[in-house]
Amino acid sequence: MSGAVSIDDLVAWIHAFRDAVQQHKDELTRLDSEIGDADHGSNMARGLDAVVAKLDPAPATPAELFKTVGMTLVSSVGGASGPLYGTFFLRMGPALTSDDADATALGAALRAGVDGVVARGKAELGDKTMIDALAPALDAWDTAVADGADPAGAARAAAEAGARGRDSTEPLVARKGRASYLGERSAGHLDPGATSATLLLEALRDTLADAA
Repeated sequence: MSGAVSIDDLVAWIHAFRDAVQQHKDELTRLDSEIGDADHGSNMARGLDAVVAKLDPAPATPAELFKTVGMTLVSSVGGASGPLYGTFFLRMGPALTSDDADATALGAALRAGVDGVVARGKAELGDKTMIDALAPALDAWDTAVADGADPAGAARAAAEAGARGRDSTEPLVARKGRASYLGERSAGHLDPGATSATLLLEALRDTLADAA
């Protein structure tokens, strides 16, 4: 790709995330049934359908796009997922001021989004949450950019690190959310939030690869 991520690329990312969640909806709900409320897949799928319905016509700027995505997720996804994912996108919008973002700018916006999730959920690495996928993904993004990667290369590195972070949640004992009520019994299961966060990263990877 040219080294710049356009508003069309970002809209395509949101569509790809919706499609990935729809494809893995039953898996996400199954994972949530093991340690949570058994509704993560259905909640996210419903919320992202509502998001995509509001993207025609597509927003003109990244700020408008992410405000629409964030507000829709907050209002349409139940449980903790709506506020957390909604905050992620709401924080990304103001951080991405350019209509054509380079890898550094998009990485900074992603970090602003994740910082918002941390501030809202008070989760730390190792708590068995979506942060276990997102935090290492951001670090991998920054390392790739420092080594000269374009947005597609950075997204590829971030998705790989996010998947490893997702897998790292399986042996963990949850310290946040409903899963924490299970104590030691929460170990042995992938965290559904880390799993959907990895879908978000993989959707960005695939979108930017297609744009290359």
